[in-house]
Amino acid sequence: MQHYTGGCHCGAVRYEVDADLDSSMTCNCSICSKTGWVLTFVPADQFKLTSGEANLTDYQFNKKLIHHFFCKTCGVRSFGRGSDGKGNESVAVNVRCLDGVDTHGMKLNHFDGKSL
Repeated sequence: MQHYTGGCHCGAVRYEVDADLDSSMTCNCSICSKTGWVLTFVPADQFKLTSGEANLTDYQFNKKLIHHFFCKTCGVRSFGRGSDGKGNESVAVNVRCLDGVDTHGMKLNHFDGKSL
């Protein structure tokens, strides 16, 4: 587990997160494949939005269980909120938006979200 900072492209949305990137993954569902997410999931208490809450826009689709947030200035989707299978609040962090993290060469798990 490491401490990271991250955010959107323009810098309006910033956050801190404690995460283990060894469990990072890609997903082939309609939204992840179109937006190029590399995901890691953390409990909500391991994520802190430090700036830009007023700059976030929320997008929900299908069952409307996940809040897909994006910066209304630059459009980057750096994180989302929802709950895990047990009902615990969790945050999906776009690993590509973490400062100083290069996803090239990372061993990524693959999730078949298209089949859900």
